[in-house]
Amino acid sequence: MIIFHIDVNSAYLSWQAAYELENGSARDLRTLPSIIGGDQAKRHGIVLAKSLPAKKQGIITGESLMEARLKCPSLLVIPPNYQLFAQCSEAMYELLLEYSPHVQRYSVDECFLDYTASQRLFGDPEETAHTIRNRIKEELGFTVNIGISSNKLLAKMGGELQKPDQVHTLFPAEVAEKMWPLPVGDLFMVGRATRKKLKRLNIQTIGALANSEPAFLRLHFKSYGTLLWQYANGIDDSFVRESNFPAQKGVGNSTTISFDVTDRKEALLVLLSLTEKVAIRMRRKKALGQVVAISIKSFQLERVSHQRRLPHPCQSTRALYEVVESLFDTYDREKDATLDATMDRIRKRYGEKILIRGCFPHSGIKSIQGGVAENDDYPIMTSLL
Repeated sequence: MIIFHIDVNSAYLSWQAAYELENGSARDLRTLPSIIGGDQAKRHGIVLAKSLPAKKQGIITGESLMEARLKCPSLLVIPPNYQLFAQCSEAMYELLLEYSPHVQRYSVDECFLDYTASQRLFGDPEETAHTIRNRIKEELGFTVNIGISSNKLLAKMGGELQKPDQVHTLFPAEVAEKMWPLPVGDLFMVGRATRKKLKRLNIQTIGALANSEPAFLRLHFKSYGTLLWQYANGIDDSFVRESNFPAQKGVGNSTTISFDVTDRKEALLVLLSLTEKVAIRMRRKKALGQVVAISIKSFQLERVSHQRRLPHPCQSTRALYEVVESLFDTYDREKDATLDATMDRIRKRYGEKILIRGCFPHSGIKSIQGGVAENDDYPIMTSLL
C-alpha cells in the first residue's frame, strides 16, 4: 500500500490570501501577523487559522480573539468566508482525482489518496507527491504538505514532520527514527487531557508510549490504551474510502454557547435542546439508540465526557434526556468532589475559617458550626476523675 496524506498549510488563511492576491490585493496575509477568526463579540470568536508571523507572536489556533490581540495588538483579523473555503477544497479534490480514483476527504483541508495502483501510471511516489504539491501551489495558489507511507496514520503523521510546503515519508522502518522522538502530544488522537495523563505516567515521547506495556495502558485508559499503543507503533489498518463519510454509527449534536452558563437549570436547557434535535434525527432515520454520551468543553478547551448504555434501545426524547440529565449530574458531582477536596486541604492547612460560603457573611450564622471540641469559642473543659 502507498498512501498520500495531503494537508493544506494554514488552510483558511492560505485560501483567503490566495483569493485576495488573485483579485488584485497588494497584501499577502501569509506574510503579515494575521488570523482568520469569528465575531469577537461572540464566543465563536476564536482563532481558526494563523499566519507564520502570527504564530511567532505566540498566537495559537483555538484561543479567543481577545487573547490573540493581547499578544499582538496590530493583529489583522479576517472573518471566515466558508463559501470560498468550500470552493478551494473542491478545486484541490478535483486535482487529486487526476492521480487516483481513490481519494477520501478527511476534512475540508485534508485528503487521503491511495496511490498503490497509480504507481504504474505515474511512477515514483515521492516524485509524484512533489508534482502534486507544485501543481497545487502554481495552479491553485496555496501550499500543502504531503505525507507518504504504507497506511493512513503514518502518512498523516509524516505530513506533520516539518511545515510548510514539504513532502515527507514515514514508512514503518522510519518510525523509530522520525516519530518516536516526538513529544507524545504530537501523536494523532492524543488530545490535551490525554497528554497530561500520559505525562503524569512519565510518558513524555511517542517512543516511550510505543514501548509501554499495552496492559499498563489499558489499566489507565481502558480500550483507548490499546489504540494509543497501536498508533504509537504506527499500526493502522483503515482504508481510503471513496465516500466522503463513513457509515454512520451514531447521531450527535453540539453547540457553542455565546454566554456563560452559570447554573444547572441553564445547562440542562441547553442539553434538552440538543437532545430534542438528536431524537428528531433518530426518528427520521428510524434508528434506535443504545448508548447515550455527553461531552462538555470549557472555555479553556478542556473536555469532560460521560456515557451510559440504555437498558433498552429507544428514540424517545424524554427517555434520552433522562439519561443525559443523569450524566450531567454525575459530571456536577465529580466537580463538587474535586472542589470539596481542594477546600478541605486549604482549611486543614490554614484553618476552617479561611474559606466560607458567600451566603454566610452578615447572616449572623457561623459558616461552620456544631460538633465537639472543634475550634469553637469555648473549648470543652475536661477533668480527670
